Amino acid sequence: MDSRYDAIVLGAGAAGLMCAAQAGQRGRRVLVLDRAERPGKKILISGGGRCNFTNIHTAPDRFISANPHFAKSALSRYTPEDFLALVESHGIAWHEKTLGQLFCDGSARQIVDMLLAECAKGDVDVRCGAEVREVVRDDSGFTVQWSDGPATAPALVIATGGPSIPKLGASGFAYELARQFGLKVVEPRPALVPLTLSGEDALFRDLSGVATEVVARCGTAAFREAALFTHRGLSGPAILQVSSYWRRGDIVTIDFLPDAEPDWLLRAKQESPRATVRSSLRAQLPARLADALADRIGLEGPLGGLSHAALQEAAAHLSAWPFRPNGSEGFAKAEVTVGGVSTAELSSKTMEAKRVPGLYVIGEAVDVTGWLGGYNFQWAWASGWAAAQAL
Repeated sequence: MDSRYDAIVLGAGAAGLMCAAQAGQRGRRVLVLDRAERPGKKILISGGGRCNFTNIHTAPDRFISANPHFAKSALSRYTPEDFLALVESHGIAWHEKTLGQLFCDGSARQIVDMLLAECAKGDVDVRCGAEVREVVRDDSGFTVQWSDGPATAPALVIATGGPSIPKLGASGFAYELARQFGLKVVEPRPALVPLTLSGEDALFRDLSGVATEVVARCGTAAFREAALFTHRGLSGPAILQVSSYWRRGDIVTIDFLPDAEPDWLLRAKQESPRATVRSSLRAQLPARLADALADRIGLEGPLGGLSHAALQEAAAHLSAWPFRPNGSEGFAKAEVTVGGVSTAELSSKTMEAKRVPGLYVIGEAVDVTGWLGGYNFQWAWASGWAAAQAL
């Protein structure tokens, strides 16, 4: 077997398969290697098994990176509409859920099958169960020693993702390889991950299973979606979103009544002076949560007997309830990774390393992380497409 290729792609996930398919269809001879037994494992579990494959509201400001401008080029050249056209060309039925999120009507397996069919169109050689033992570079390009022997190519694409969800085989391999070639790595940390509580906040663990719509904030980031109390702390979409911005020591504030006016308790006092803080909260929130908040606020008795100042203070507390997480549930529960190969090392147009010609880094391995809701898949498609145009 001829072991010479035009490009070797490490990683058969969303970005790697997209890149390989596009390059193969451009006439390049491409080899894809992945140590997992089958391709697209992370795709298969995404979106509850239905794959939230893009978001129609994709914009650069919905991505986190040390360089907020880096993602603009790729995202503008391969858009959600472009990927949707590909999905429809394969007859895959889809639907939009909330906030611009697009899902398969059927199974995430359809997206993996589509990518593999696109690879087949370009005669891409996809090898799973392939253990990469060594990567070396010389004047002629890259040589990858893997379980079936050596393969060589003038171009190497790192598409092995980040360390989130290690049970699927995720690791920091991309960073090790990048460092081997002298590329800087922005410290990776778990993102889109539940946060854990301790101390006084841990009392809220008694509410495990209770969910409600809130606005969660961390720094300047704010998201209005559901928050879920767990036996370890806080989860739900609103919390997962702010977790990407959270760093140890930061406070997360929650507005439990995002539709309430600042003076809502004063109005309640006027309209129903015999009501209580507890009953007023129970009218708007799950009973267990209302009771827990009322207990902590500590204002007992009819509203009519409470001072305006005390009620204003209670309303302000409910609109910005502070939590100081002591950590997160880590990479094991993180959907993605913040950080990765520094964008300062890469061309935003081609994803090629500026100081290592022929070396490309795409997808989650790069220091570009999207919001929850299909944004990270769109970055995978766009960065994979951009690299393929340069191979």
